[in-house]
Amino acid sequence: MTQLSRRRFLGGVSLTGLGMTSIGLAGLGLGACTSPKQPPNNATCQRHASASKQYAFYGQHQAGIITPSQRHIYLLVADLHSLNINDIATMFKNWTRSAASLCQGNNHQAYGDNPHIPPADTGEADSLSAWGLTLTFGISPSFLSKLGLSQFAPPEFVDLPHFAKDQLKDHLSGGDICIQACSDDPQVAFHAVRQLVRQARSLITLRYSRMGFTSSDEDGQTPRNLFGFKDGTANQEVLSNADQHIWVQHPNWLAHGSYMVVRTIAMHLETWDRTSLTGQEETFARHRDTGAPLGQTDEFAPLDIHATHQGKPIIPQVAHSALAKGSNQQILRRSYSYADGIDPKTGQFDAGLLFISFQQSPKQFIDIQNALGTMDKMTEYTTHIGSGLFACFGGVREGEYLGQALFELAKS
Repeated sequence: MTQLSRRRFLGGVSLTGLGMTSIGLAGLGLGACTSPKQPPNNATCQRHASASKQYAFYGQHQAGIITPSQRHIYLLVADLHSLNINDIATMFKNWTRSAASLCQGNNHQAYGDNPHIPPADTGEADSLSAWGLTLTFGISPSFLSKLGLSQFAPPEFVDLPHFAKDQLKDHLSGGDICIQACSDDPQVAFHAVRQLVRQARSLITLRYSRMGFTSSDEDGQTPRNLFGFKDGTANQEVLSNADQHIWVQHPNWLAHGSYMVVRTIAMHLETWDRTSLTGQEETFARHRDTGAPLGQTDEFAPLDIHATHQGKPIIPQVAHSALAKGSNQQILRRSYSYADGIDPKTGQFDAGLLFISFQQSPKQFIDIQNALGTMDKMTEYTTHIGSGLFACFGGVREGEYLGQALFELAKS
């Protein structure tokens, strides 16, 4: 099997050795497909529609930002272990090559023919296709500081301030490097990050990670968070003006990139579940079933925070959406829910929102969060426990590597 990716090969292996006969598979509406890369060879083979979905790694912008949200995320935040800038640049070169291969549904490198050394790839995705994998890379202000590159930081690229009612945990905040892997298959997402970490073990240490999920029945449908409300309705407008709201326009090392905010928000589900439907809708200022603003029927109807009915305000002033709207800022939300077992202190669900937003400037998020302040009714049901700001490089053309413009500045 020299220089042949087992990820291509194993799709043709019979499943009878796993205790599933072809009859059993047919009973499930499935059959033995020849390869995850090839069309089925019989009428009973039912390959999932998302399995062969691919997004290009190379382009003007990094994928995973305006890409339609996949169903799963594996987010990793790491710290620099080495401060040798040449080694770190080489790491990003290697990551670029590996990411491009992984996003095509391949292993990060082909297997060799020496069985006496560890395999080149860990193998858990050998029988899986790309499943719409995207990999998005970002660095923090501390990354620049540790490598002596602070002079190249844009003025707005500083750590996020402490916001009202933050209860941040150190192990869920900060970090030097962020890797966001999104895919319609969770194993594909984890596998990709595992390969990147494996080749950089001597250069980075792991700080924290989070797996998340989101779902919808239709393309373009706004997903719901664990409170049952639609999350990301305003994205439609933001995406129509991406150059104004998302992409950095300055002609520096971050051109065509974006600022990424990561917040871990614990959601107190038991408290929420004891709240009346009216109380829930007044918290969001939206109807739960349709996602429309209170008093409206269309999810995408403009949110008029000054609307009245019979002389009385329709939208509560302390509603989450109303306060955010009052900031006059817009961001692209790309959030995922998480459920991480049971909190041993409370005996309740350890669950919440992995809030991720992309914006042209951190000020957009800061203004919104400050507008929410202490008045936001949502804070009765949520606690912000993690925080981070990362600059996501612009896209990469073939032959280039992630962060190349920054590392070339360091050499000049």
